[in-house]
Amino acid sequence: METTLRGVGVSHGVAIGEVRHMGTAVLEPPAKQIPAEEAEREQGRARQAVEAVAADLIARGNLAGGEAQHVLEAQAMMAQDPELMADVERRIAVGSSAERGVYDAFAAYRALLANAGEYLAGRVADLDDVRNRIVARLLGVPMPGVPDSDEPYVLIARDLAPADTALLDPALVLGFVTEEGGPTSHSAILARALGVPAVVALPGAGELAEGTVIAVDGSTGEIFVEPSAEKRAEMESAAAARKAALSASSGPGTTSDGHKVPLLANVGGPGDVPAAVEAGAEGVGLFRTEFLFLDDSKQAPSEEKQVAAYRAVLEAFPEGRVVVRVLDAGADKPLDFLTPADEPNPALGVRGLRSLLDHPDVLHTQLTALSKAAQGLPVHLEVMAPMVADRADAKAFADACREAGLQAKFGAMVEIPSAALRARSILREVEFLSLGTNDLAQYTFAADRQVGAVSRLQDPWQPALLDLVALSAEAARAEGKSCGVCGEAASDPLLACVLTGLGVTSLSMGAASIPYVRATLAKYTLAQCERAASAARAADSAEEARVAAQGVLSGE
Repeated sequence: METTLRGVGVSHGVAIGEVRHMGTAVLEPPAKQIPAEEAEREQGRARQAVEAVAADLIARGNLAGGEAQHVLEAQAMMAQDPELMADVERRIAVGSSAERGVYDAFAAYRALLANAGEYLAGRVADLDDVRNRIVARLLGVPMPGVPDSDEPYVLIARDLAPADTALLDPALVLGFVTEEGGPTSHSAILARALGVPAVVALPGAGELAEGTVIAVDGSTGEIFVEPSAEKRAEMESAAAARKAALSASSGPGTTSDGHKVPLLANVGGPGDVPAAVEAGAEGVGLFRTEFLFLDDSKQAPSEEKQVAAYRAVLEAFPEGRVVVRVLDAGADKPLDFLTPADEPNPALGVRGLRSLLDHPDVLHTQLTALSKAAQGLPVHLEVMAPMVADRADAKAFADACREAGLQAKFGAMVEIPSAALRARSILREVEFLSLGTNDLAQYTFAADRQVGAVSRLQDPWQPALLDLVALSAEAARAEGKSCGVCGEAASDPLLACVLTGLGVTSLSMGAASIPYVRATLAKYTLAQCERAASAARAADSAEEARVAAQGVLSGE
């Protein structure tokens, strides 16, 4: 009998197939004491396992490329953390086996993060995966991971580590469903990059029996268990129609009556550029430069290394617009040389622009590198600061840009509610705004973006969040300046229409989402988008807002 479940849709498309479950996690190793004379040998085994796992993660990253590569390289650094390794060796010295020492050291570090309020919950999931891989190697058992199968399937997991998500084969893994995670988790972002339909935050997903046929709608978040022939035909027909619409859609982003909405790509570095170009991106709306810095958490990359990475991206979009976000460190992206190690709530502490203003040499080097990278290129370079709270922040950033001799537009990200509420004041110091809806939702609703239990509050359809978007867009219009969206909200085709109706002037997203958004925008007039936006803001919940907007656009 057909039943319907609902999670959070995070990657467009439809997948219909049999359930296969992720391999079970590594069992807890026994807490046996080892003789003192074996301690040195066990410490050597632990070091070898750590280095092997780190090498495997880097190799997986090289195979995956793009944003996945940066995520996996960060995981490899986590495996090799010297403080963690020192704790492992201390535990072995007092009698633990190599595998038990690793297990207990990682558990202690995990507890520290949890006690900090789980602001680093996304890194906790990555930490668990690294631990499991090291312990599995020491125990000589298979690594946890995706199941072996000759037939295509829908993957079910409690959560997916980046190392697994990055190398999913779309020819075999039709889609995936997880119990945990949120719309801005690593798995969600990588799923969109792969173009694999995905639903996260579905309670009870692990109870779906192996071999059960399910239909996954990655747009709505609906899961149909044992779908009827009629439901399967309906979903397959809708998927075919969507594919045809995507194939027919090309060119710049525009509504059906010619209102231009540039569609830009979010990239993490040169590796993400080919997919963006292929998708027809009109430029880059968010160049996340922190991945370059995460290669070595002990020191900032040299100016020469930065120039080379920036120029590779700028050259890919001749005469296009490239918006670069300066280093956004802190919270779930700590850097030893930049961010405090003892903050109780890192997401509410010294992160983003605050870190850079405390380390002006790091900011100056990055701005100088951007200036040199753009020399001689016809690209339209724009540079923005993360985590701008008020006009004083905006002025400090603009002054730093001018001091570095940067010939570019200076902008501010709107990720803190105060910036949206005082957007017009901020725009007296900078030339554009860019809304980071992921963090803006987190701070508006006090809901950690990595915690699945509060995923309903991370939903970008929340009317309160739409109100803040509208405030920012209205301020930009009044000042004659631009206001884009570069958060994950822009990747939802229906929401992209609503954002356009709110007055947003550009949309930036993962490359895989661009064709969906382009095709959907082209179906509606600007007036229809404006009416849909008004209907969504008048609602009292995210679901009501989504339904109200859909009703307006479908003519109901």
